[in-house]
Amino acid sequence: MTSALLERVRSGGLLAGDEPVLVCLSGGRDSVCLLDIAALLCGPQAVTALHVNYGLRETADEDELYCRELCAQLGIELHVERAEAPQGGNTQAWARDLRYGVGAQLAAASKARLAAGHTASDQVETILYRLAASPGRRSLVGMADERGLLVRPLLRARFTRDETAQWCLARELEWCEDETNETDKYARGRIRAQVLPALRTVHPATDENILQSAELLRDESEVLELVVDTALAGKDRIGVEHLAALPPALARLIVRRLAEAATGSLCPQAASRLDEILLLSRAASTAAALDVGSGARAVVEGGMLSFERSPARAPRPPVEG
Repeated sequence: MTSALLERVRSGGLLAGDEPVLVCLSGGRDSVCLLDIAALLCGPQAVTALHVNYGLRETADEDELYCRELCAQLGIELHVERAEAPQGGNTQAWARDLRYGVGAQLAAASKARLAAGHTASDQVETILYRLAASPGRRSLVGMADERGLLVRPLLRARFTRDETAQWCLARELEWCEDETNETDKYARGRIRAQVLPALRTVHPATDENILQSAELLRDESEVLELVVDTALAGKDRIGVEHLAALPPALARLIVRRLAEAATGSLCPQAASRLDEILLLSRAASTAAALDVGSGARAVVEGGMLSFERSPARAPRPPVEG
């Protein structure tokens, strides 16, 4: 069984030869499985691991100790980062940004790829969460299995959560259980425990159908990006009249592309402001601007639409009593 699973990851090409790789190691079954497979495919000398102790759970120190023992057993160097969560805000987003931020720095310094242990099971849950939480095609394409330094070998190999457990059991590897995964504290837990079981009663191939739909949409997204490239012809602006004459779906994609190119980050709200942007040229005889969210500002001048970063807001003066 393990040889067939190993071959699936090998054929995916994201873990190859003695290419250096840094594995994000939480201590859970998926990351333990990935670490062991990386050591087998690349050799322990090419593998390092990163464990982040967020201190959010009572067992956090026990998880760190386990990761240290596992890496010592496999002959793999381990980096441990300790952090304290800020008060308020989205704790999960903070933890994710910290993990990938530290991981990217370490991976870049050693010219390694940064590997995360996401599986096909995670992909299904991610798509359902994004579909419920935000509109648009991007919600449905899920996580990329390769983006820059970041790779997800188990996702490309279509490993499920059950298969990572099978791997660990066959290899006699223990793992840490995050008790919050089995509760409804976080949205992902509610999707796992409530939404997916209900969908599987509608159709037993729910998971596979969601995965195949995401793959098809990713392929179609590449076509759409080529269409946007053609419409812009390498320029960072477009005529408002030209934009208005295009099919609305293509016009929205162009608006989002220009906004994200100007800010260097995702601007999911920009596309929804298309109608307001088209009205800008009628609002003023010279130039007009509109902040569209996510730090992007649409500017129409001389009949041309371009984007720039929204200027930082000046702090409000204190109110005198």
